Amino acid sequence: MIFSISASAGAGGAPPAVFPRAWLALVAAVAVALPGPVALAAPASPAGEPITVRSTEIPRFDKNSAARRFGALTFVGGLQFSSFDGRLHGISAIRLMPGGERFVAVTDNGCWITGTIMRDDEGRPTGLADVAAKPLTDLLGRPIAGKAFGDAESLAIDPDGTTAAVGFEQRHRIWAYDLDRLGAARPRNLPLPFPVGELRANKGLEMLSVAPKASPLRGAMVTVAEHSIDAAGNLFAGIVGRGGERGSVFKVRRDDGWEVSDGDFLPNGDLLLLERRFEGIFSGLGIRIRRIAGGSIRAGALVDGPVVFEADLSDEIDNMEGLDVWQDGAGRTRLTLVSDDNGSFFQRNILLEFVWSGETTGGDGRPVGQ
Repeated sequence: MIFSISASAGAGGAPPAVFPRAWLALVAAVAVALPGPVALAAPASPAGEPITVRSTEIPRFDKNSAARRFGALTFVGGLQFSSFDGRLHGISAIRLMPGGERFVAVTDNGCWITGTIMRDDEGRPTGLADVAAKPLTDLLGRPIAGKAFGDAESLAIDPDGTTAAVGFEQRHRIWAYDLDRLGAARPRNLPLPFPVGELRANKGLEMLSVAPKASPLRGAMVTVAEHSIDAAGNLFAGIVGRGGERGSVFKVRRDDGWEVSDGDFLPNGDLLLLERRFEGIFSGLGIRIRRIAGGSIRAGALVDGPVVFEADLSDEIDNMEGLDVWQDGAGRTRLTLVSDDNGSFFQRNILLEFVWSGETTGGDGRPVGQ
């Protein structure tokens, strides 16, 4: 997904116009600096075709200071990475395995990307290793062909670590794959929680995540649309049904100029929504994270929450598409964000990591993490 100017049309209105890539390049070009030492990816694992990746460390988030606390988050470190292999372009979502080293990602050009985040003794990311690509497959187990059918935008992994659910836009659907057979598995179709006609062609299932079992949603999968809105301008969202049932619809209040790009749950069940804005060369690029109380997410609800983090081009950001929440070895709640460079020379693939430093309990008193 490339940036777009937000429109205020209702559910039956025309989709927002795509912002010209050349104008986007003028804004993104200010963020091209490559800080830190260079690290080359190690040889790929046998599970998939290897991708050679070049990475550089991002030692600080604010380009103009050494500050580390930003809202509810404390910056840990980051990477800028690139490859001549076009399959690495278009990363839309990322999920880390327990321990925070192995990862699984999807791209909007129909690929799985797997690999390892190398870390120093303090847990800061220092490079990528074992990076490999596999094709996303269709219901017959064949590699998906074409952007329209392979536009994967969101990813969720069940708490047992056995199933990966992928949300696609353009041809809107959710397919569930066996995690140990990526690239070969025949997925299972999961019913959408709302009519497919409510989703705009290129503004669909941008966020997909599974709530913790010990949370108000009791392990349910939740999806939020990027910019598919009802007549009141609120975002369509839903609780995905289980056992073949359709599920239920709720709405997320939308602020003008902001579009959802991903999200994940804190350990207590509160939802963190990653959003971005791009409104032209004068307004610039920005990202933010909203915190939605888990107990407020239910059928028919309209939910909203405070902004707990916000950044712009004075910080090390780009087209941030993915957000994952996980626990490190010290028991701290970490956030990993990843960007999509759209295959553009003027944009970057970056990975950023933060420690959650906000409240340790939510509004319902449930622990969030340290």
